[in-house]
Amino acid sequence: MKKIYIITGAGGFLGNNIIRLLEKNGENEIRALLLPSDNAKALKNLKCSIYRGDVTNKDSLDIIFDVPSGAELYVIHCAAVVYIKSRYNPTVYRVNVDGTKNIAEKCIEKNAKLVYVSSVHAIPEKPDNGLITEVDKFYPEKVEGQYAKTKAEAANYILEMTKEKGLDACIVHPSGIIGPNDFGRSHLTQLIVDFANGRLKACVNGGYDFADVRDIADGIIKACEKGSRGECYILSNRYVTVKELMDTVSVAAHIGKIKHTLPLWLAKMTAPLSEAYYALLKQPPLYTKYSLYTLCSNSNFSNAKAKRELGYHTRAIYETIKDTVVWLREQGRIDIKYRPHKKLAEKRRRHKAI
Repeated sequence: MKKIYIITGAGGFLGNNIIRLLEKNGENEIRALLLPSDNAKALKNLKCSIYRGDVTNKDSLDIIFDVPSGAELYVIHCAAVVYIKSRYNPTVYRVNVDGTKNIAEKCIEKNAKLVYVSSVHAIPEKPDNGLITEVDKFYPEKVEGQYAKTKAEAANYILEMTKEKGLDACIVHPSGIIGPNDFGRSHLTQLIVDFANGRLKACVNGGYDFADVRDIADGIIKACEKGSRGECYILSNRYVTVKELMDTVSVAAHIGKIKHTLPLWLAKMTAPLSEAYYALLKQPPLYTKYSLYTLCSNSNFSNAKAKRELGYHTRAIYETIKDTVVWLREQGRIDIKYRPHKKLAEKRRRHKAI
């Protein structure tokens, strides 16, 4: 039976990495959904058919959901507005909640298997760094930030539809996504770019659970076939401090390590200025009030269920950072005239002398 995959938000960081894995099986038919105004650069030379539509406009989805009878249809719903700013944004709700409802309704109509990409932010924290595992009900009022609240509300809707309308769906909760093929300017990618190009002289205390985008993409694809109806799966890796992350970049990029670490209280005081400054540059802010909250929140996530039931696996953080740095250099986003790491430079001098 022919397998058709529909990926919403296909031009995004996660979406394009999912397609890169799916296209390795030449028998898969891959349909990529982009907004009418979206740039398709991330999908260049990939084996997928591009459709234009908007998840907030249900009628615009008719064409991409027009599939042959008898086809095995999987829908991976990645489209979302990842929002870390402080000001309320109505578009976040329209896309993250209303758009998800439209996708779910189309899946019910077409008898498709839905994998809804939520976020670990939708799951309430446990006190005292308690282990955070999957839940079967979500509470928007118990999570912080507009993004997390909308993802929690949408997840509740998906679970309700599995019980009330027979929707065949499961939910995945990625942690902090990092890795190559980020053609946009996500927060973490911009952090690496700014540091590698010498524009970042200090980092902040705190950390989070960061997972490779390719591992998450693989877990999502496995959820298409192995994910059980009405079940949730955390796709995380491990806790990494911001300092460890930057030190890993310094090794991978052969540049000096960052020397200064700012206390969170100072970063919180200057967060409004950071948001205003990066708004002028039309770039994602390196830190905001919400992102700083995240860095000191409980990120002790368990991915045991995903490993057990989906076959989910993770790779070392150094491999992720190394591949990201290489890719960013290939894209011209990191200056190739980098400053060598002092120890590495000394080894090179000794080798040359010999």
